Amino acid sequence: MAYIVTLTCLGTKDRSCCEVCPVDCFYNIKKKKYNDKFGKPAAGEDYGMLMIHPDECINCGACETECPVQAIYEDSGVPDELKEFVAINMEETSSLSDEELDASRCTSKSN
Repeated sequence: MAYIVTLTCLGTKDRSCCEVCPVDCFYNIKKKKYNDKFGKPAAGEDYGMLMIHPDECINCGACETECPVQAIYEDSGVPDELKEFVAINMEETSSLSDEELDASRCTSKSN
């Protein structure tokens, strides 16, 4: 089980979640295609959204309560209309090389 970042993170990317994550499993996925696909403008040039690597998440839930836009759900509790984000989080984070993971990792030190 893991937590999933969903639609309302697009255009927001508040990063409060990164600051409380004890295992630094958040990644800043800077892909404009998600802003375009879901019709959400970027904050300036900050395209894309934060995503959780499900293989790294320890399911502690600390991030869920910190998110000011309620974008984070436990994977088993993602609303039906947002279910595609379960696959999006998995596919995007799993497709990154070790170098890309290091470069895009969002931590309290990287904000």
